[in-house]
Amino acid sequence: MGEMATPYDPADLPTGVLMPLSPLVARVLAPNPSAFTYTGTQTYVVGAKDVAVIDPGPDEAEHLAALTAAIAGRPVVAILCTHTHRDHSPAARPLSEMTGAPVIGCAALTLDDDGPRSDAAFDAAYRPDRVLADGEQVAGDGWTLEAVATPGHTSNHICFALAQEKALFTGDHVMGWSTSVISPPDGDMSAYMRSMQRLLERDDSVYYPAHGEPVENPQRLVRGMMGHRKQREGQILRFLARNGDSAIPDMVAEMYKGVDPRLYGAAGRSVLAHLIDLDRRGMAAPLGDGRWSAA
Repeated sequence: MGEMATPYDPADLPTGVLMPLSPLVARVLAPNPSAFTYTGTQTYVVGAKDVAVIDPGPDEAEHLAALTAAIAGRPVVAILCTHTHRDHSPAARPLSEMTGAPVIGCAALTLDDDGPRSDAAFDAAYRPDRVLADGEQVAGDGWTLEAVATPGHTSNHICFALAQEKALFTGDHVMGWSTSVISPPDGDMSAYMRSMQRLLERDDSVYYPAHGEPVENPQRLVRGMMGHRKQREGQILRFLARNGDSAIPDMVAEMYKGVDPRLYGAAGRSVLAHLIDLDRRGMAAPLGDGRWSAA
């Protein structure tokens, strides 16, 4: 969940159609629009003579048929996953069986959390043939993809850098329409902010997120997103200073005025992520009864 930017017309992004974005990059939009996927998951096809498929998306016959058409008989070097939420990785195994390509990328992770979901659940069936460590590469004819570890949205999240075009496939770490969901226990605000700082120090020219349009000025967006998180942190600290020991629902009711109350539970997960981070930094503390205090 996040603050949505000005939306683009979904009619401009038809599902199941290969849309070229650059000499080496094209995308296929999956037919899975929702509150947390926007218009759907964007699967990227990288390469010309041989290809890599990034974030193959949901295991749906319509989407797999579209990917098969997009690949058009070309050799598939690798099927890469940024993380294992169910809108990203389930199509990896059936696509691997269809093409013979290995499933490469993030580590397997399955986790049931105890809070209201504000994003997709984990893909319990994901089993990679190879896990990429930070800095490891996959290469094809005229292209190289390098793993860039970006934990935060999930602990196993990685991005993929395309050196030939100074492009970064950002999965859900940086999206073109919304801030990323950070939901404990696996979502980690401290890790997320470190990962954002890492991206800020890179010189990528364009981001290709799994949801939303390409980001043409990525460092500016990253700075803005980091500033948004700092503003939320400041809100929490001011609330605790003003009101004393407080429970998360009370913070949400004030800080998310105007937001649909049905989203309060998910907003509470974001506030919890900030509080855990503040606790680590000695700026807030849990009281053990569901309330938090300023440290």
